[in-house]
Amino acid sequence: MAMRWLSRLAAADAVPVFPVVGENGLAAAENLFLDPRLRPVPSPRHARVLLVLGETGQTLNRQLRRLHDQLSHPRATLWCDAVPDPDFGRATESSDTADAVVEAYRSMFAGAMDTEPDIHPNEPPNEWRGKGTNGQGGDGMMGGTPYGRPMAMTDDDLRDGLQLDAYSATFGPFLPAFPPGLALDITLQGDSIQAVSVSHPPFRQETDHSRTGSLRNLARLLRVLGVPALAARFIAAARKLEDGGTIDLDVLARAFDWSGAMHIIPSDLGSFGGEGRDVRSRVRAWLNIARGRQEPAPLGQPALSFVDLVKGLEWYEAVIVLNSFDNNALRNLCPVENTDDQTEEAPQ
Repeated sequence: MAMRWLSRLAAADAVPVFPVVGENGLAAAENLFLDPRLRPVPSPRHARVLLVLGETGQTLNRQLRRLHDQLSHPRATLWCDAVPDPDFGRATESSDTADAVVEAYRSMFAGAMDTEPDIHPNEPPNEWRGKGTNGQGGDGMMGGTPYGRPMAMTDDDLRDGLQLDAYSATFGPFLPAFPPGLALDITLQGDSIQAVSVSHPPFRQETDHSRTGSLRNLARLLRVLGVPALAARFIAAARKLEDGGTIDLDVLARAFDWSGAMHIIPSDLGSFGGEGRDVRSRVRAWLNIARGRQEPAPLGQPALSFVDLVKGLEWYEAVIVLNSFDNNALRNLCPVENTDDQTEEAPQ
């Protein structure tokens, strides 16, 4: 009786969804989560529904399957404008996405739909039990995999030459703080980026350089700055304009100023191409374009690559820089350097 009551209570809550955004799926995802019945979560471990919006391609199937296996039970996967991966076992496709997500969630808790089983076997990536000279587990220490987990090696810090532990990993291609599809091979010492290369570029999106496109760009940056409520207001404004409505954008601009978001961005962060080309200037340009006070600048050949922009930055600074470019500009800045599909081991 108690479990049935708890199941009904859980089913009545907003659905925790982990969105996987593919080609041309970003705007649809942003519009979808204006629905109060859905709640996007930052980690697949907090989700019950994995929602794939847009094609992600064969190359990233393994990462998608690993995401699926991290979801809590009961769980389901829904596909929108994407071909389902046959290894998922159950292919639920729908164009009426919000209703389909809610229905799947409630069906699982009502017992009308079974949870999806794991795709991969429940095994550690590096076998460690009983290994080692003294049976301590794993191979080696520094640079090895004691207890099955890689151990960092010391290296010179770029800033002061101190010997600190350097940790290398692939971040992306479905990391919520990153543009969808982007995967970076990064070496970190603490929060400082020592080395970085692009192993998968961002997915193509329908980039709009008009007022609505600038509003969406601002909303994406606001989310990583920790102002999600204001970001939702910008997305709602963009959607209203796209539907032919009107909105006072000066009110939104004042709300942006009062939020203090500009003060979170360090001065001269992400500068390239001369004076006045940093993150703050790009934010001001988006605000001016949204208010009809400035025309979008043509996309030229970048003087630097994204690697040049973020090397030596703190993690939070690099994430801000990433989200200060629209999709076309970022793809232009992110040439793929790894051609051997290293993103097969991307953690998320």
